[in-house]
Amino acid sequence: MTVDFCGLELAHPIINASGTFDALAAERVFGEQLHREFPFAAFVTKTVTVAPRQGNPPPRLWELAGGLINSIGLPNKGIERFLAEDLPALERLPVPTIVNVMGFSHKEVAELVSAVDAHERVAAVELNVSCPNVETGLAMGADARELSTLLDHVRPLTNKPLIVKLTPNAADVAAVASAAEASGADAVSLINTLRGMALDPRTGDPWLGARTGGVSGPAVRAIALAQLDAVAAATQLPVIGMGGVQRGSDALDLLRAGATLVAVGTESFRDPAAGRRIAHELGELLANSELRLPRMGVRSA
Repeated sequence: MTVDFCGLELAHPIINASGTFDALAAERVFGEQLHREFPFAAFVTKTVTVAPRQGNPPPRLWELAGGLINSIGLPNKGIERFLAEDLPALERLPVPTIVNVMGFSHKEVAELVSAVDAHERVAAVELNVSCPNVETGLAMGADARELSTLLDHVRPLTNKPLIVKLTPNAADVAAVASAAEASGADAVSLINTLRGMALDPRTGDPWLGARTGGVSGPAVRAIALAQLDAVAAATQLPVIGMGGVQRGSDALDLLRAGATLVAVGTESFRDPAAGRRIAHELGELLANSELRLPRMGVRSA
């Protein structure tokens, strides 16, 4: 199932969704076994910002029948400590590293892209554009013109593959993806979480410390398929599809809808080896079919 993704040769099409698998923590627990049986064909870091972030106040999680609502709030060390402490440790992984970054202005995003571009170990950069631009008040990934302006600003700063992680909270996700393509993005990824709320059954007050959070897991799978299908029809870009993937058949659905790669997120919380299992299940499905998946770059048989 070897896949060419933006010039990266990957062993199979299953990667992790940003923020859902801590490779360094897993290495501390599993040691060399993690390297021998790494669950993903590439590793996507959790979101890195310019300054350190503590994240949202607790409680941060609410379990749904069909997934999770998380209100983690992007806690991270900031770009300086990430590059000094985490990136050298990630060099031990047996797969390429994709660094996910998010800024609150064009200037911050440019600073992040320039900083990671200087490091050879970084195979690609994923832009988390779900955040409002403090200068305009517009969500960078929800407005096609705002996203185009951002990419015009940062695209010249790196020759590495630039992936735009689209927000599902846009009036026309396909139009935003088309704007990303026109402004030089190499790929897009979707869907990010959907905004949701849970109430404390005793008091009726919002359960999460930040009142709302991001809904993920099987509950969003049908939405992911619909948005991915629209984006694949509107652009020629490679697409990383994600949203509720629990088994190989879920990954196959996203590939059928036009994905090049499939990211596993919430399922890794339940089963840290889910990526490896899903890749195996997908391989068996493809081996027993005559499906053509042109964006994936391989034929099943």
